[in-house]
This record gives sequence, C-alpha cells and structure tokens, in this order.
Amino acid sequence: MRRLLLAAAVSIGLISSAHAVEGMWQPAQLPGIAATLQQHGLKLDPKTLTDLTAYPMGAIVSLGGCTASFVSPEGLVVSNHHCVYGALQLNSTPENSLIEKGFLAKTQADELSAGPSSRIFVTEEIRDVTKAITAKLNDTMSGAERYKAIEQAIKEQVKACESDGYRCDVYTFHGGYSYQLIKQLEIKDVRLVYAPPESIGKFGGDVDNWMWPRHTGDFGYLRAYVSKDGESAAFSKDNVPYRPKHVLKVNPHGVEAGDYVMVVGYPGRTNRYRLADEVKSSIDWVYPTQIKVYEDTLNIINTAGKADPKVAVKYASMVAGLNNYLKNFGGQLEGLHRADAVAVKRAQEAQLEAWLKQQGGAENTALAADIGKLRQQIAADQANRERDLAISLVNRASLFSTAVRLTHLAKERPKADLARDAGYQERDWVRIEGGLKQMDRRFDPGVDQQFMVYGLERYVALPQAQRLPALDAWLGDAKTAAAIKAKVAALYAGSKLDNVDERMKWFSADSKAIDASNDSMLKLARAVQPQLKTLEDQADARDGELSKLRPRYMQAMIAWKDSQKLPVYPDANSSLRVTFGNVQGVAPRDGVSYAPFTTAQGIVEKDTGVEPFNSPKAELAAIKVKAFDGYASPKLGTLPVNFLADLDITGGNSGSPAMDANGQLVGLAFDGNWESVSGDWLFNPQLNRSIQVDVRYMLWVMHHLDHADNLLKEMGVPAK
Repeated sequence: MRRLLLAAAVSIGLISSAHAVEGMWQPAQLPGIAATLQQHGLKLDPKTLTDLTAYPMGAIVSLGGCTASFVSPEGLVVSNHHCVYGALQLNSTPENSLIEKGFLAKTQADELSAGPSSRIFVTEEIRDVTKAITAKLNDTMSGAERYKAIEQAIKEQVKACESDGYRCDVYTFHGGYSYQLIKQLEIKDVRLVYAPPESIGKFGGDVDNWMWPRHTGDFGYLRAYVSKDGESAAFSKDNVPYRPKHVLKVNPHGVEAGDYVMVVGYPGRTNRYRLADEVKSSIDWVYPTQIKVYEDTLNIINTAGKADPKVAVKYASMVAGLNNYLKNFGGQLEGLHRADAVAVKRAQEAQLEAWLKQQGGAENTALAADIGKLRQQIAADQANRERDLAISLVNRASLFSTAVRLTHLAKERPKADLARDAGYQERDWVRIEGGLKQMDRRFDPGVDQQFMVYGLERYVALPQAQRLPALDAWLGDAKTAAAIKAKVAALYAGSKLDNVDERMKWFSADSKAIDASNDSMLKLARAVQPQLKTLEDQADARDGELSKLRPRYMQAMIAWKDSQKLPVYPDANSSLRVTFGNVQGVAPRDGVSYAPFTTAQGIVEKDTGVEPFNSPKAELAAIKVKAFDGYASPKLGTLPVNFLADLDITGGNSGSPAMDANGQLVGLAFDGNWESVSGDWLFNPQLNRSIQVDVRYMLWVMHHLDHADNLLKEMGVPAK
C-alpha cells in the first residue's frame, strides 16, 4: 500500500497539543496534533488518516473544483448539488430542465454523461520534491530565469510520474518554501446519477447563500466508469463502473450537538499568510472591481436569458457561480473591514520583524530585508492590474479565447513535450479537446459578443503604454461603444468557430494552416497571440521574483511561529486537507445566538411558493404530518436539515464528506456562515462556522420524496 510520505519537517513546525480548531491540515501533519484531535473526540488512530489508500482517506476524491467521496463498491460518488449542477445544465433543455425538476437514474443504463471534461481524481500518493525543484536555483538568476527553471523541473517531475490513467501535478506550499508531487488516478468517464429538484438542492438560492439558518438539500450523485480491464478511459457504452478500494460507510443516525466532526477535501485557496499591503489592495480595488464586473456580467446574461430561454439554460452554471462569488466578495469586504484586517496584518508583520531583529545574526537580517523587497514587488505588480483585468475580460469571450488557444496550441505541437508551454503539453490536449466539444452547450454568440464588447470598452480606456499594438491595429478608429459593437459583430460574422466541426478541424491543424486561414477570429488571434505571450512571459518573470521572496517570508514566519510552539499549516492550494472540530452553534452578534441544527419545520416556515423558497408540495405535506420514516433525531424530536460546526473550510471543500469520530459519513460541507466568508484571510474560531447538509435529511429526501431506494440499497443504508 502506498503511504502518504511526510512533508518536509520545516513546513510542519512544532505543533502545540492545545490550540484552536483553525487549520487546513495536510494528512501527514495529523500525527503531530494527535492529542488535539483526540481531545476533540476523534476515535480513529490519527495515523490511519495519513494512508491515502486505507479507510477512510481512500474514499475521498476530487472533482477538479469540488470534493466528493465514494459511497458504494460500484463507483457511486456523492457531492453537492451545486457541484453536479454543470452536469445537470449540460443535459438540460428549456423543455426538459433537469436543473428544475431533478434527475434520478433507476438503472445504470439510464445514467447520463457529465460531459467530456468531467473528471474524478483519486489521490494515491503525495511526496516531497522540494530538493528536485530547487536544485538548480541560485540567487543570481533573474525572475524569468528562476521561473523557467522551476517550471522545467516541475515538468520533469510530472513526466517521470505520469503513466496511463494517472495525472501528476506539483503543488507549491508556503509560496515556494516546499513543493510536493501529487499522483492521482484520473477517471475520465463520469456520469450523472441523481440530484433532487432545484427547489430542494438550491432551496433558499442566493438569498440564503452564506447565511444561517439554512435549509438546503445540497447533495447529488455521480458515478465513475472505466474500461472493462479497469483502466481509465473516455466515455464509452462499453465502460463499466469503477470499483474503488474503499467506500465511506454511511451513519444514518448522524451527529448531535457537541459531537466530533471532520471534513476531508480539496480546499481551493486561502490567504492567511499574505501581507497587509495585499489585504489592503483586495479591500480597495480587487473586491470592489470584481463585484462591478460580475454585476455587469450577470446583467448581460440575465437580459439575454429573459429574451431567449435557451440562453438561460446555457449560462445557468455560470450564473450560479457568479452569484456565489458576488455574495462572497461582499462578505469578504464586510468581514475584512469588521476585523480591521489591514491593521491586524501590519501589527503581525511588525511583531515578526521585531522578533527577527531580536534574534540577530546575518540570516535574520537578510530575511527582514527580503520581506521589504517582497513589499516592493507586490507594489510593482499592482501597476499592471487594470491592464491585466481588461485583457482577461476580452479573453473571456469564448470565441476569441478559443481562437487564441488553437493558435497557441498549433505553435506548441511541433516542440518536444518538455519544451511546450505549461497547459499545452500532450497531457493537456484531451482537456482542450473536451472543452472545444462541449462549448456549444455553454455558448451563445450574442452573449459572447457582448462579453467581448464589455472587455474592449475597458481596454480602450487604458493608457497607450499598456495597450497591445495588434489589438489596436484591429480596432482602428473604434473607440465608442457603438463602434466597438459594430467591429465585434463583423468579427463574429467572419468566423466559423461557433461550429464544433470547424473547431475540431483547427484543433489538429498546424501553424501553417492557421496562418493561411481567412477566418476572422483566427486572423485576429494570430496577430494578438504573440503579444499576449509576451505579457504572459512578463507575468512569469514577476512570479519568478515572488518565488524567491515569498519563501523567505514564510521561512521567517515558520521560525517565529515555531518559537511560540504554534501550529503551522499551509495555505489552501487545492491539495488534500483535513479540518476538524465539533458540532456547535454560533453567537455572531450581541443578543443573537444560533442553534447548531436547522430542522424540517424551518422549510415550512420559509416556504413562499415562489423561487427560491418554493418547496415541493409533497415535501411540505410530509413535514406537516411528520412523516420522517425513522430519520428524525431522537434528541431534536424532528428531522434535521443542516448543521453547523467550527470547521476551517473554503471554496473547493464543497461536497467534502463530513465524518464522525469513526470516519463515517454524516453529511456534506457546502457553505459557511456570513461571518466566516473573510476567513480566507483571518480565521476566527468564535465566529467561523461551516454549514453541512445532514445525512438524515439526504436519506429522507432520497427515500420519501424521490424514491431513490435503488441508491440507498447500493450504499448499504438499511431499508425503511
């Protein structure tokens, strides 16, 4: 059995046996906090959680943005409703909206493809490769040289690791203080099995998002398929369900207030170790700017969707994501202001630098100097943010970005694989191909044109020095909104890339063929792509400088925390993490105290019959007569719906299994309370709470409302 190898000791530090539940811990770190885990109620040996091929870790998987877990020997995985939302959207039409009415495959033959780009990743090995990545680095390198050296070393590690059916990636920890290679089985045939209707799976919608009390049945099921010989393979009717080595056992009795609970998953990103200047930039520019952009984008989509229901279906998944981020950013701003985060960070940095000065010595003096250089580099990077945003918005137009990607790919194909740009190596071709094939399901020419016009309007407002000559040459005298709109309309009229067969033709074309093409979008991409590449190279050079300075900051931070015997966990970076705590309520404000559970009665109280508070009539009727089929909590005297716990989670943890003290499934993490939104920057154990859908509500909906007893039987849940 392959065991998770211990990360570099320096990245773990000396961990106190008594500390708050803060922390997204790497599995290898758990034995170091065993006493704390057991103090909170863990009954498993913490060492078992370091083995990725043993129970329960062997059942946890990534969906590439969400987390899920195997719950049957037939490759059935459970995750959040909003994590299978894309599969629902992909298989929906205005006449048959699976988003609205839900979906249940009574047999495996009825299951639907989740799309050619859907993946299930099973992590099997993590090992430290810091020495291999940094071996050729030296202090005389420029930022560009350093970036290329790191990128080349990563490519070499990945190539040596990957084999048929497996994907390997090198993850950066502590800003480049350590690097770890993660090997995952990549399952390419993923199918939609079951999701409740939107009136359950998204009950409360964006009104309740990030709020407590919550009453959302945010769960859904997929299935992993492989070839008959057990190998990873693309979708085929001949494929068979994948048989995982381990599946989570379901505890149909759930948890109660005070019980131990842990979440294992793939949190996306946190910023706990960012500097005060970066916090200030996020408050002053990043979040306000993104909020405005997302509001404008939603207005474009929603206006078009009202005129054409097909547009609403195509962009349903994007709209859900944008609304989620929009509310999140508002919460980030409010929380960072409330916590006076900039002042907190500045005080922490001052304490760190005072400690370095107190320690004395040449190395500590050098560390303090490098922290000053890091601040300078951060300030320099902010000078380009308006330009980078404008160009990214232009590139958000699917037809333009597709043309740029095809042009770039054609240039990279003739190169040796290790010499190709990251994202364009042979390992990436299947993903590019999948995106090209399914683009029609999430693309409307009219909306796409508006996206491009919106980006160009922002672009033409840039100073001349930040503009792209090729893009300016194409725009010509088009400066006003009307002129830009006309220019873009002509561009789209002269392109056939909105046709899947045309896209696939150019996917396999060489640069000579693309250079000879008269397709208007390819011609523009051909002219602009070299200048976009120059900007990418400049960004890489800046990242190279940061890769020298951030590790120095973290070296100082880790040493300082170590001197206080405080825990040191890495910021989230989409790698496997464990967070733990207990089921408990929260008192967010003076005179306000929330219980840890919501119950079915709250669904009746919230129901208005109007979306997003439009519960199915069958659900309301069952709740009113308390037809809970044995799934009610004896302690609560009713059916629990969602519960709170003081777990440290963030985006990417969506769908993560919430497990009890014995590692059994008791719910799924899907959200956090409003006060926890800014926890990506600062964790407050008194206020930060994760929200989980209770397993008892999941099982009741499946049994009583949707009659998914075939799945309950497959999961080994006792019949009711």
